[in-house]
Amino acid sequence: MTTSTLPAQALPTCPLPVAGSALRIAPADHDLTVVIPAYNEEQRLPETLTQLTAFLNHWGVDYRVLVADDGSTDRTEVLARDHGPRCSTLRLTPQGGKGRAVRAAMLRAAGRVLAFTDADLPFDLAALRTGYELIHRGQCQVVFGARDLPESKSLVPRRITRRMATFAFRQIAKWLISRQVTDTQCGMKVFSRRAAVEIFSRTTIEGFAFDAEVVLLTHRLALPFERLPVRLVHDFDSTLSLRRNVVPMLYDVLRLWLRDRLGHPWPAPPLDFAEAGPTSEDDRNRLAA
Repeated sequence: MTTSTLPAQALPTCPLPVAGSALRIAPADHDLTVVIPAYNEEQRLPETLTQLTAFLNHWGVDYRVLVADDGSTDRTEVLARDHGPRCSTLRLTPQGGKGRAVRAAMLRAAGRVLAFTDADLPFDLAALRTGYELIHRGQCQVVFGARDLPESKSLVPRRITRRMATFAFRQIAKWLISRQVTDTQCGMKVFSRRAAVEIFSRTTIEGFAFDAEVVLLTHRLALPFERLPVRLVHDFDSTLSLRRNVVPMLYDVLRLWLRDRLGHPWPAPPLDFAEAGPTSEDDRNRLAA
């Protein structure tokens, strides 16, 4: 896939104190961790893990895949073990929301570069590699996938109700969260490990609007970022319900905007992030085998 990027950008306006020097992070032990948030995904997850690991194996990067199981009641928790020692599951109970699941996994991951994408692999994985390379080369610390760039493509039809809801949410987020990152909800984001710790150690939103908080914190921490066009190749049924989730998402975005305007602080990260690596003794034994 041919992709292009905009120049790295950062907004230093009203930044948080940039922690960088004081924060202690355990050394990375591989190149890339891909986080897959999942809730009751036993139907889609096996094919997702098969496609993802095949892509990563062909690429040749030293990777781990971490499934963030958000309190599933089906077999989601055990499916990663069938895909080799590079795949593991972080089990969270009870269900607490996609934002909580991604945050927990990103703070647990031990790759030099960390990424997350959705359980149905909606985007061409070439964007994952491009995002990794941008960060690996030091061009930026955060890469936001974007469905609204001229180079972005949609290869599958989307329901008109979802297209309308996406458009409306983007307009609200554009005015309240970011004029630069206008597709806050794109499910493809890539981070340097330090940027991920700086951001996710401060996030507070548990639900689907956590992406908007990630964008806002990227600005406030003055982290250099780039936007990356993506190709939508799947559009399966989402666990996001327009009826149940849109109003809470709008409420969370409004709360973020108000908090930012009033200058209320985000939580300060703990200084020491020494805990990292496989999620259980069983995982460590499988990796050592």
